[in-house]
Amino acid sequence: MEKTFNEKVYDVVARIPSGRVATFGQIAQMIGRPRCARFVGYASNNKASWHLPWHRVVFKDGSLCCGFAAEQYRALRAEGVKFDKEKKVVMSDFQWNPERDGVPMDIRDFPLVF
Repeated sequence: MEKTFNEKVYDVVARIPSGRVATFGQIAQMIGRPRCARFVGYASNNKASWHLPWHRVVFKDGSLCCGFAAEQYRALRAEGVKFDKEKKVVMSDFQWNPERDGVPMDIRDFPLVF
């Protein structure tokens, strides 16, 4: 059975490595739906996916997501991501490139530790 759009999105988000970011459009492109960046954002609103590293998903100009920008900023800084004076991610240095950075194991493969 083929995966749903959201499941494909979750597969990509789960693989964004620490210290890197991906854009909504980049994720849409990676799953073969290049004009569906907005729907990638909608997929992030599913409570079933909140265990994924959504803080690593940003807008194409490096802007943070409105709803939780302060938390996202702190989480990315903790991973070593750098920002410009407008608090936008320095995309030239921190945007995830799977060919260059590799594709890490799916975060969902790790056991939950509380």
